[in-house]
Amino acid sequence: GAMIFQSEYNIPVMGIPGTIDNDIYGTTHTIGYDTALNTVIGAIDKIRDTAISHNRLFFVEVMGRDAGHIALNAGIGAGAEEVLIPEENMGLERLLESLKRSEKSGKSSSIVVIAEGDKSGKNVFEIAEYVEKNLPYYDVRVSVLGHMQRGGSPTCFDRVLASRMGVFAVESLLAGKSNMMVGLKNEEMILSPFEKAIKGKSEINKDLIRVSDILTI
Repeated sequence: GAMIFQSEYNIPVMGIPGTIDNDIYGTTHTIGYDTALNTVIGAIDKIRDTAISHNRLFFVEVMGRDAGHIALNAGIGAGAEEVLIPEENMGLERLLESLKRSEKSGKSSSIVVIAEGDKSGKNVFEIAEYVEKNLPYYDVRVSVLGHMQRGGSPTCFDRVLASRMGVFAVESLLAGKSNMMVGLKNEEMILSPFEKAIKGKSEINKDLIRVSDILTI
């Protein structure tokens, strides 16, 4: 919309990325992502208390139809036993094997974090039903966090990020630049052309996938 506005009216425009999904090309962090992430981790911590006290397996669905940033980072941060994201198709058989190992290791409860766009092709309720059918010794529950992830007071990180991006956007306009989006990379403010920001794809951190795989063994 901003790019069309600029081209039709020739008014200088600068974009600032704001989405909890963190799925915009040209920045490592979008405004709102850190707040949503901390909201999710707080919710999973509370669910963990119930899972432990009642010896249950919880499937927790978080937002991320096309990007698994929230699920992956929250899963690692909250110590989930498994994480399912759109970028990686781990397969339901691997999930079963992972949960079997978890049970054999003596764990009486487990948490599986699932992005709503998981590649298995099944929704969180279907996955939970599949696991319950194949691993009947688990007392399975589902928790869909939903729109609570979009609310709440912004974290300090998001407040500072928004301030930095706003200042950099105005300074860039005053310097004669336009039709670009502000981003954060290596802790520095950068600019990306609107066309790249729109057509580009935010990549998942492969090293975080590796870390998650190691921690779930």
